[in-house]
Amino acid sequence: MRKGNATRERLLEIAEAAVLAKGFGATSIEELIAEAGITKSGFFYHFRDKNELAKGLLARYGEHLDRLLSDIFGRAAELSDDPLQRLLVGLTLLAEHMAAMPDGHPGCLVAIMSYQDRLFDRDIRAIVTEMTRQWNDHFRVMLDAVVAVYPPRDAVDTGRLARMIACAIDGGIIMSKSLGDPGVLPEQMLMARNHVKMIFQPVAVHAVREVAAA
Repeated sequence: MRKGNATRERLLEIAEAAVLAKGFGATSIEELIAEAGITKSGFFYHFRDKNELAKGLLARYGEHLDRLLSDIFGRAAELSDDPLQRLLVGLTLLAEHMAAMPDGHPGCLVAIMSYQDRLFDRDIRAIVTEMTRQWNDHFRVMLDAVVAVYPPRDAVDTGRLARMIACAIDGGIIMSKSLGDPGVLPEQMLMARNHVKMIFQPVAVHAVREVAAA
């Protein structure tokens, strides 16, 4: 990695830790450059202002999240061709990943920037909205694949169900930090997984039995 890129990455790493710990508004440029060991002009070489820093943080966070989801649900796809089992296994693996974090989940950068949206310009707010939609869509696409194979007995809006999964994860992060109990997050993720299983599993089992009897 070139020195300039390494410095930029280091600034983003420091900034993300600070923002997750105390919020974007309470994170100053001065503390970032002090920890990074660079001058203020060095900071402004990489980021025009704090809005530009926020944009860089979100891009980096989104890339990391995409890699995580691709890895975990890619492993789930290797374990099963069945769309329901693929989703259930993926959610279990994701919960296990969260449970393995030694100090618990550090927090969601997108959520923090949603809470402090008045600090940002229209472009940053639009990025936050789009990232949230993509987060929901990740689960909706998988749920659409499940419905195509296992139509539920009761009507299911896959968009709403996807948001429930996302809310269980984001809400689990908040509650685990509020209670000082990292176990709350994987617990709530598995509750969401089991809810999805209850919606589709009876139909899935019935369909498998019909195929076996044919």
